This record gives sequence, structure tokens and C-alpha cells, in this order.
Amino acid sequence: MIADLFDSAQTLLFEGFVQPLVFSLGLGNLLEDAYAATGWLLLGLLQVAAMLLIMLVLERRWPVEPVTDRPAVAVDVIYSLVHRLGLFRLVLFFTLEPLWDALLGQARLWGLETWHLDSLWPGVTDVGWVSLLIYLVLFDFVGYWVHRAQHQFHWWWALHAVHHSQRQMTVWSDNRNHLLDDALLASVFALLAVLVGVEPGQFVAITVITRLLQSLQHANLRWHFGRVGERLLVSPRFHRLHHSIGIGHESSGRGTLGGHNFGVLLPWWDQLFGTANFDLRYDPTGVRDQLPDEGAVDYGQGFWAQQGLGLKRMLGWAPR
Repeated sequence: MIADLFDSAQTLLFEGFVQPLVFSLGLGNLLEDAYAATGWLLLGLLQVAAMLLIMLVLERRWPVEPVTDRPAVAVDVIYSLVHRLGLFRLVLFFTLEPLWDALLGQARLWGLETWHLDSLWPGVTDVGWVSLLIYLVLFDFVGYWVHRAQHQFHWWWALHAVHHSQRQMTVWSDNRNHLLDDALLASVFALLAVLVGVEPGQFVAITVITRLLQSLQHANLRWHFGRVGERLLVSPRFHRLHHSIGIGHESSGRGTLGGHNFGVLLPWWDQLFGTANFDLRYDPTGVRDQLPDEGAVDYGQGFWAQQGLGLKRMLGWAPR
């Protein structure tokens, strides 16, 4: 029933808004892609609605700290709308996706076949919800190591630091990322999805589940899931420590890249590989060198300033 309602809403949105727009732009040959994009747009609208109607209410009821820097939060809202409403995905469609398709096409010519992970145990792993769980765990495992790489390599940290530079974390902070960083992540997971045979519908479900839970993790919310729950699912408290100054982005001494709590959805990998921190505390967030007595490094106040400074840091053109 829910699927039927979604399909009806997608059709109405497509026929009433997207299709006329596509024709007016002279892109009638992309109608099939535009219909798929309409689904992403509708899912994005539903996610934004959940953030507004549920998560913001929770933030007001159990906040970690008062919201004092509203301009910084407003920039995060822009990041969220760019990603959740499909604008970033639209850019990828006209830039990186043709390259991915060409590379995968060439790989198939060389004999590289797609491996379907859900066919490991016929009759069990090919059940819809079972295969979805398998893919979620696999994507989370890869996400953990990619996230650690973002904190390990100086050039990648220069981009990822845009995400960590937010001193006023809220439900909108998840999508505060450098666009090049996002493009790298999108490339990794799009190629992974193809290589392990994730169906398009499952990939959409993985993306939506991950995005919603990550929005909750970044919320200004004094929540933890208890002694057992904290070790099963990443909570707002667990992830806030990852953003905490001197804890989340440093290890083995002051200023050394590394950190704690890299899990995307599951804290299992942090426990397994020794990067978990389960301290029940809520520290100030940001990057150490933003502090006045640590250099007062400027990470930018607006969207484009943050993007430009991220590139300069990566290229070594900005002061550390």
C-alpha cells in the first residue's frame, strides 16, 4: 500500500511538474531518467519533512546546547536542500555518471562480471529484507574504512574538515560537506553497488535509511541508546564525540590525524578495530585549529567560502 501511494505521488509530481519542465528544456530524450529523478526528489521531500516535523521537535525538547549561530545553521540548510532535493545528484548525472558507465562497460568487455551478493545462499539471502540487511552491513563496513581514510590522508582531511568545522551541530549538519568530497564518496558507493549487484530499489532504500539515520546522529540532541543500544547503532551522543574538538579528529597526540567513532550506522567496526569511544559526554564540536588560542583558522562562513577554502587547503594554498 505504501509503495502504491509512493508510485501515485511520483507519477503526479512527474506529470504535473517534472515532465513539462523537461520538455521546455528540450530534453525529451531523458524522460525515463527524469522519472527516476522524480522518485529521488520525492524521497528527498519526505526526508526534509521528517527532519522538520520529527527531528527538529526532538532537538527543541532535548537539546545539547542552545542554538546561537543561526547563520551557520542556515548554511547547513542550504547544503541539505542541495543534496536531499537531488540537485547534487543531477550534477553527477551530467558529469560523473557517464564516466562510471563507460568504465563499467569497458570492464565488462574485459570479462569482469557483476557479483550478486544476495545469491550467496539461495532461498535465504535472496529474500528482500535479508539481502537489504546484508547490503546495509557491507556498505557500512566500506563506509567505516572510507571515513577513516578521510581522517588519515592530509589531502582528504583538507576537504572533509569542511564537515567537521561546524561549531553548531544540528539535524542539518550531515550534508555540510565539500562537493569534491561528496563526489568521491558517491563514486565509491555507486561503483560498489554495481560490483556487488545491488538492485536499484535496494540502493535507493540503503541511501534513504543511511541519510535519515545520519541526520539524527548530527542532531543537537542529548540522546544515547543505553549500554547495549550504544553498541548496536550509532547514536547522536556517539557521533557527537566524533565531531568533538580533540577527540573525533585527533589521535596519538595533539594535532595528529585520526580520531574515534568512524562508524556510519553501526559502531561494530569501531569496537572491532579499536576506534570506539563510549564516554557519556557532550563536548564542544569543531576542529582544534579553529580555536582562538590554536590558530583561529578560518574555514569560511558561507557555502562558497567553505568550498573555496577546502580546495585551497587540499592544494596547500591556505595556511594551516
